[in-house]
Amino acid sequence: MKIAICGSLVFTYEMERLAKDLHQLGFEVFLPLTSERILRGEVTLEEIKAEKLSGKITERVIKNNSIRAYCEVIKNSDAILLANYDKNGVKNYIGGNAFLEMGYAHILEKPIFILNDIPDLSYTDEIREMQPLALNGNLSLLK
Repeated sequence: MKIAICGSLVFTYEMERLAKDLHQLGFEVFLPLTSERILRGEVTLEEIKAEKLSGKITERVIKNNSIRAYCEVIKNSDAILLANYDKNGVKNYIGGNAFLEMGYAHILEKPIFILNDIPDLSYTDEIREMQPLALNGNLSLLK
């Protein structure tokens, strides 16, 4: 089974551990493209955080066509897994881009898994409407 991991770039190292755990369970795993660049040392997480704060991340995303490129990864995957950890005081955070990817997977009728429970956000109802399966950290539920 091919799984595309989605989540905030600040969770890159958590997503890397998650991917390793999934590999051990026999899954083929894809990480967000910028996370892959961070892990290869092409850019640092601190640089990405600074770009997000300054608004320059938009230039990077447009230049690399990152949204469309990862939607293609999702399209060629069997399911997505949202790595929704706590961020900025929000328990089980799902940000804008991960929400967009979740919506795309829903449109493609792909199974949507979230690592932790659904967060309390202004778009919680929309997340629920896509009927994700909350794993509550238990990756064995993917089998």
